[in-house]
Amino acid sequence: MKKTVASLFAAMLIASPVMADGQAVFEKHCKACHDTGLAGAPKTGDAAAWQPRIAKGVDAMLATVKSGKGAMPPKGTCASCDDAGLTGAIQVFVDLAK
Repeated sequence: MKKTVASLFAAMLIASPVMADGQAVFEKHCKACHDTGLAGAPKTGDAAAWQPRIAKGVDAMLATVKSGKGAMPPKGTCASCDDAGLTGAIQVFVDLAK
């Protein structure tokens, strides 16, 4: 029992910063364009726009973010973001599209 609780607690500690970083990345680097649909960006929370992207999986979405798409430059406006921060931001989009 102790090992299971300790493992769960460790997983929460590891996951929390990624999600916090993802939320911060979303707020600072993604929200402005995606909330307004600037330059054709899929709008935050638009399930119909996000479902085809979500269906491809997080790895494909991360690859798109890292290479850029349309008017979005590579990594959006966060050239210094690592994969964990970008993946966390992607998860925010996924959660908001549900």
